[in-house]
Amino acid sequence: MSDVQMGMEGHVGIAEICRPPHNYFDRPLIADLAQAFEAFDADPGCRCILLAAEGRNFCAGADFSAPARDTVGDRDGGHLYQQAVRLFRCETPVVAAVQGAAVGGGLGLAMVADFRVASAESRFAANFNRLGFHPGFGLSVTLPRVVGEQKAALLFYTGRRIGGEEAHAIGLVDVLAPQESLRSAALALAAEIAGSAPLAVAATRRTLRRGLADAVEAITDHELSEQQRHFETADFAEGVRAMAERRTPKFAGR
Repeated sequence: MSDVQMGMEGHVGIAEICRPPHNYFDRPLIADLAQAFEAFDADPGCRCILLAAEGRNFCAGADFSAPARDTVGDRDGGHLYQQAVRLFRCETPVVAAVQGAAVGGGLGLAMVADFRVASAESRFAANFNRLGFHPGFGLSVTLPRVVGEQKAALLFYTGRRIGGEEAHAIGLVDVLAPQESLRSAALALAAEIAGSAPLAVAATRRTLRRGLADAVEAITDHELSEQQRHFETADFAEGVRAMAERRTPKFAGR
């Protein structure tokens, strides 16, 4: 049974991740989400997609209680990022409703969307370096594209967590809404987009996002190579251990 539920409201297709409370991802989940996006792409009645999630958090990234190879995968087995590229090749505009945490690869998933709607209570972090490995899910391309190279570098190097208001101030979040009405605000934005001429919106989107999916495909190959190397380091083991123990990591550079 899929952990992605699909629905329609007017001309808005709804793809909802159903792994509460944290909605950790893996290859099957991203593949199911890509399949949902492709189904909406093929539906002429769908003019915008709302990407949403059940539970407290939008997506807390990977579950590091499982082996990293099982979560991300490898080239021989078909890695998660190949499924992520399918999302970026979607031709229908996407609005993400981001409640709670969008952390690590969960932030990468939020960056698939054209627009992000969040609340002051939402939290964002590209915390890869704080865990001892290279960023992934195409964030090396998508985050600088949205917030600029300098702010992206700061978020990458520090792994710091920022709230919804700061995320809105730097352009990571497009609409800030009260937590209790976040989902309805995201749906309203998706419906507003769906109210524009669909052929014109699609053409404009192709122009604005020209080359993005190809860039993500190329960078995820590099990201995966770096990650696989880092997964074998003592620093990665320490980063994951420190996260589980809720303490500051003590990295040794090996």
